[in-house]
Amino acid sequence: MELTEPRSFFYKALRQLLRNKQAILGFAVLLVLVLAAVFAEQIAPYNPYKTNYTNVKQPPSAAHVIGTDELGRDGFSRLIYGARISLLVGVSVSAISTTVGVALGAIAGYFGGAVDMIIMRAVDLFMAFPFLVLAIALVAVFGPSLFNMMLALTLLYWIWFARLVRGMVLTLRETEFVVGAKAAGASDIAIIFRHILPNVFPVVVVQGSFSVADAILIAAGLSYLGLGAQPPTAEWGSMLSNSKELMRILPVLSIAPGVAIMITVLAINFIGDALRDALDPTLRQ
Repeated sequence: MELTEPRSFFYKALRQLLRNKQAILGFAVLLVLVLAAVFAEQIAPYNPYKTNYTNVKQPPSAAHVIGTDELGRDGFSRLIYGARISLLVGVSVSAISTTVGVALGAIAGYFGGAVDMIIMRAVDLFMAFPFLVLAIALVAVFGPSLFNMMLALTLLYWIWFARLVRGMVLTLRETEFVVGAKAAGASDIAIIFRHILPNVFPVVVVQGSFSVADAILIAAGLSYLGLGAQPPTAEWGSMLSNSKELMRILPVLSIAPGVAIMITVLAINFIGDALRDALDPTLRQ
């Protein structure tokens, strides 16, 4: 017998998710952010990259909601475009690292032996160094840019998924339904995709959602340090860095991207918490 019955399991999980007020709030906020990112050209009142040296360092007004920066660029327009970059970084890093990590973790846990040893030694090597220090080092080696920052984060995030999935697969491969599938002549690929991965999926989805928020936060920090998005790219972390010298005269230019990062991370974490409660049978009432 399988550990999960997909239809009934996910139906119950969906009902639980829709009853969670934090999840609804998180999805609502995230929907607004996604719409802002997708339709940035239509929503933003100005070109976020157009400079206007006759309109520099303007305070908030009807024309410029959060003012203009040292180059006369509209802060609100750059904030909207920043949502596109930040969400792209978070989702891309999480999706790629999750896919790679799950694949390698499943292979290591299911087949064991030399394959397991090689993959897990690579994981141990990456985990031997502090995450942020290693991220900074990799970006420094590759060269500061948005793409290189995403590449560095992807190279670091997959190890967590590989380690998590490998531990689960080690347990699942000894269960009756996997042993029975082997005895029935099912191929290894069929066993992994039909019997193992469906039982790993709930945990991976939860951790994947948290990794999106984490990647957005780390990426903003790296961009703040000048290792991520480079000028004139509108990205929340770089906006924080560029506006720090204007903090005394135009604090809203620094506060707005900081608040945007905080709201985005909280919304995604709300969704992650709700997914964990909904997908974990021991937590569902």
